[in-house]
Amino acid sequence: MIRLFKHYIPAPLLLLGAIEFMLLMLAAEAAWQVRAAQIGMEMFPTTARLNEVITYAAVVSVVMLATGLYETHGYRSFRLTATRLLVAFGLSLVVLSVVFFLLPDVALWRSIFLYAMLFSFVLIMAARGLFARLVNWDRFRRRVIVVGAGDRAAKLGEVGKGPNVGFQIVRYIRMTEREPRIEGATVREDIVGFHDLAEELGVDEIVLALEERRGALPVADLLKAKLAGVRVSEMSSFLERETGRVDLGSVSPSWLIFSDGFLGAKHMSVVGKRAFDVLASLTLLVVSSPLLLIAALLIKLTSRGPIFYHQERVGQLGRSFNVIKFRSMRTDAEKDGTPQWAQRHDPRVTTIGRIIRATRIDEIPQIFNVLRGDMSFVGPRPERPFFVRDLAAQIPFYHERHVAKPGITGWAQLNYPYGASVDDARHKLEYDLYYVKNYSMFLDLLILIQTVRVVLWRDGVR
Repeated sequence: MIRLFKHYIPAPLLLLGAIEFMLLMLAAEAAWQVRAAQIGMEMFPTTARLNEVITYAAVVSVVMLATGLYETHGYRSFRLTATRLLVAFGLSLVVLSVVFFLLPDVALWRSIFLYAMLFSFVLIMAARGLFARLVNWDRFRRRVIVVGAGDRAAKLGEVGKGPNVGFQIVRYIRMTEREPRIEGATVREDIVGFHDLAEELGVDEIVLALEERRGALPVADLLKAKLAGVRVSEMSSFLERETGRVDLGSVSPSWLIFSDGFLGAKHMSVVGKRAFDVLASLTLLVVSSPLLLIAALLIKLTSRGPIFYHQERVGQLGRSFNVIKFRSMRTDAEKDGTPQWAQRHDPRVTTIGRIIRATRIDEIPQIFNVLRGDMSFVGPRPERPFFVRDLAAQIPFYHERHVAKPGITGWAQLNYPYGASVDDARHKLEYDLYYVKNYSMFLDLLILIQTVRVVLWRDGVR
């Protein structure tokens, strides 16, 4: 994992992105060369059109990220890559047309543009095929020693069995007789020291997963290993880095207090986030106004009741507000007065409601909540007071998600499917806490870009 602006990115995907950015530039330059040769045009040095080439590569790279081409679970699938790449180039055509209209100085000729798209598709498909075969993912996986052999260590082992994880556990060390969970774990007395063992096994990191630290933590030995260049991590911090979530099963209040992060409430961060929200809201309202009018008309013509749906939600610092959405359910959806979780194939959803939910059009009116300051574009999704009281009683640290202003989209929405249970809420909270802890404008931008993937492929829609 490589950390950029407090967010962790898998090294193989970062390398792949850098390679493909260069290939996109190469494709744009090749398109210039081919077209110039066809019409007998004199070619100037590449530096004369560098702005155009970089603009093309940058826009297509962002659209590829938005369409899910840099997800760890799918980048090695030829069929999935080809499908999403075609969609990405279709969207890039639209985005680049707008960019070239607004910035004519960096525009490409239409013929060059089409050649560049064709060359890009061929080069990227070839690069991904070679990358999947030649680049050994295991070379990017850090070799890890786990100190502990109980339930916490077993949990790390389960995470390590997942696809495309960034680490490999090469040894478990049992520190006490009360840790019989891991079979084959090495007994502490059987090794000379952690530094020597790490050097022998070529280990990059030691992860502490002890059930009880009192009398079992080898402080001097771990310090020696760290001074020798071996990274030493606590289990909660390790899982946060590897999974992009704060694991509720391993964290403690002291870890939340002393770990880095939770600085999103700093004055400049708040001002910058609010300025972006206002500017983006006004822009999006203008751009989406035709879509809003069509959606409102269809809702009114196809079902009885109001166009908009107002519902009380819990916002920042526990303050309540009314969220605004297009109505997608029947007016008697909760006729008994008891709040209900949304279900898969929910019979309360109208015909038009299914369409606007699948495309997330029902969420667009929340722009007014953003303008009023009740919400932000990015943040934990706001829940209803009834559910908040219930969930807070069952899930530790649930109220901590309310430190941040709620959002239309969020880190949990990108990484976890739509949830309709306490267990789902617990998993989503782990991602919400990661966002609150590691907030930055970079992470906000990344979430906004990747939200396109959720809309396109209906990830998490219910």
